[in-house]
Amino acid sequence: MISLKNQIILITGASSGIGNACAKIFAREGAKLILAARRLERLQQLANTLSKEFSVEIHLLQLDVRDRIAVEFAISNLPSAWSKIDILINNAGLSRGLDKLHEGDFQNWEEMIDTNIKGLLYLTRYVVPGMVSRGRGHIVNLGSIAGHQTYPGGNVYCATKAAVKAISEGLKQDLLGTPIRVTSVDPGMVETEFSDVRFHGDSERADKVYQGVTPLTPDDVADVIFFCVTRSPHVNINEVILMPVDQASATLVNRRT
Repeated sequence: MISLKNQIILITGASSGIGNACAKIFAREGAKLILAARRLERLQQLANTLSKEFSVEIHLLQLDVRDRIAVEFAISNLPSAWSKIDILINNAGLSRGLDKLHEGDFQNWEEMIDTNIKGLLYLTRYVVPGMVSRGRGHIVNLGSIAGHQTYPGGNVYCATKAAVKAISEGLKQDLLGTPIRVTSVDPGMVETEFSDVRFHGDSERADKVYQGVTPLTPDDVADVIFFCVTRSPHVNINEVILMPVDQASATLVNRRT
């Protein structure tokens, strides 16, 4: 098992959910963390907690991954002690709405495409060349069961996650002949702010998504990511699909009343 001690790990979308859980599990292992998100205050709270508990080194980036110029500036201006990123966790992502495609909201589409696809591409484009030149690195992309199976109203979101699947596969092919690893971790139902964001803060509607079900937690997903990045260097976990026991597919869920 690879030790993560002093490895530099960049996590996008680190202010909540799966990104937040990843930060905790990697801090416990003594990694050096670059935590990126739009909500700087949330990042600072997380950094304070982790610093007290684990005495870990943390560098914060207030960053909107949709902004290519901002991503380029953030990566190219990292302090030298933080510039040699060992692991990139492309976690920033979101879903907006459940409209039929022909009734869809253009702004929702733009936000999902710009965050889930273009944001992931920007980070990858600016971080991976350094990994190639150093001859080490691991990219973990957060996909979804939605990238494998489309569900009613999921049209554009599912398309963005299918793109993450294709990008991950393509990147692995492009990096063949290097020691750099690429993994796509694709969860089913995870209880985070995801549904709250999808329904624009309608908490009552969001709560119904998980009603009668025991969903995955962010810690469950972070644990799988931790497993993937700590395998022996010659092992590449290409793809992991994980779902709660109460879920059998994107649309088949066992709800207990």
